[in-house]
Amino acid sequence: MNDEFLIQKYLAGDVGAFNTLVWRWEKPIFNFILRYIGDADLSKDVMQQTFIRSYRSLKKLKDHRKFSTWLFQIALNLCRDELKRNRHTMLPIDEARCESDSERQVKTVLTADPREHPGALTESNDLALLLKQALQQIPEEQRVVIIMKQYHGLKFTEIADILKEPLNTIKSRMYYGLTALRKVLEQWGLDREDLGYEV
Repeated sequence: MNDEFLIQKYLAGDVGAFNTLVWRWEKPIFNFILRYIGDADLSKDVMQQTFIRSYRSLKKLKDHRKFSTWLFQIALNLCRDELKRNRHTMLPIDEARCESDSERQVKTVLTADPREHPGALTESNDLALLLKQALQQIPEEQRVVIIMKQYHGLKFTEIADILKEPLNTIKSRMYYGLTALRKVLEQWGLDREDLGYEV
């Protein structure tokens, strides 16, 4: 069953159809929010708000084929609102509490001066965590395009629809965002070979 069919069932009174939509999109939306915000607990709250808002507003969605685009728009707007509310209370990335031993190791490496510890970052086994933290260091408008394209496989046209920006603007943000991301990681001691295909 595609999204459009499930929406039609929900609008006809089948609440279970909406639960199926949540089950289908819960993980992608949570991962998007987590990469955007960088805080797991806050991301869960924003994800719940996303589905509550979509539940209340689904009747207003005119083109059911664009449900996923619409859902990402809701999530993005809620992320931006949350970051505005929390910008004075959220910790900088290198002061954030780390949950695991590997994260504590990465925190130690990230707060060290790369010039004093050359190659220290390459000793980390968690490139994904490094990328997550590096994404928080680049401009928001570039970060969101990279997350949608690289991690969620959205087409440039879909990203343009979600962000309501011209296609060429989205492509430029992708290019400059990847360039900025590479520079951040290189400052931390990773070279192009370490970074691999992801950046």
